[in-house]
Amino acid sequence: MEKLTEREVAVLRLITLGYGNSQISKIIFISIHTVKAHISSIIRKLDAKNRTNAVYIAIKNNLLDE
Repeated sequence: MEKLTEREVAVLRLITLGYGNSQISKIIFISIHTVKAHISSIIRKLDAKNRTNAVYIAIKNNLLDE
């Protein structure tokens, strides 16, 4: 499993809280396109099926712990 960047972890945390792409872009001041790119990267790095599966994998592997 490839390591997530700090920004990818930040995006993933917001996904776990139920935020959508446009909300995430406003919260961390990046474009929606960049949010989508981060999500795609997260899914690829975690070998997840989708964003929900990525959240499950991240929680299961303690990737969101500080």
